[in-house]
Amino acid sequence: MKTVSLSELKRGLQNVPLNDLPDLCLRLAKYKKENKELLTYLLFEADDEPEFIRTIKLEIDQLFGELSWSSPYLTKKSLRKILNYTNQRIRYSGQKRSEVELLIYFCRKFKKESPFRSNLVIKNMYLRQVQRIKKAILILHEDLQFDYSEEVDRL
Repeated sequence: MKTVSLSELKRGLQNVPLNDLPDLCLRLAKYKKENKELLTYLLFEADDEPEFIRTIKLEIDQLFGELSWSSPYLTKKSLRKILNYTNQRIRYSGQKRSEVELLIYFCRKFKKESPFRSNLVIKNMYLRQVQRIKKAILILHEDLQFDYSEEVDRL
């Protein structure tokens, strides 16, 4: 089976009767957890972005609380898991402001709790996220750029 492009999918969805769209969405959500999470965000959480961000920050806190600091290898693996979780939620939102807020929060927690400052891989992981924040800030409004730039400087 050949996968079609997004534009072809969009055209195909426009031809589907409105009564069949909920069935298509439910069928899509049945096969992957990410699809179900994205639909949950779009239907129930997209209207209240600050609450969504607050919920994700609480999840990040919980994941950092469960983090294993016993060895650099386990720490690196756990940090990647937390970062993947954060990136996935950022993709659901699709807003640069949410991306900046969540990544700054992740970096703050990372810097505060990581005992392996001399480990090159862990240090580079942190620096990549700071660079990613700086890149995302450039797209925001000038006032927000100033506010978030100050926070990044503190990192």
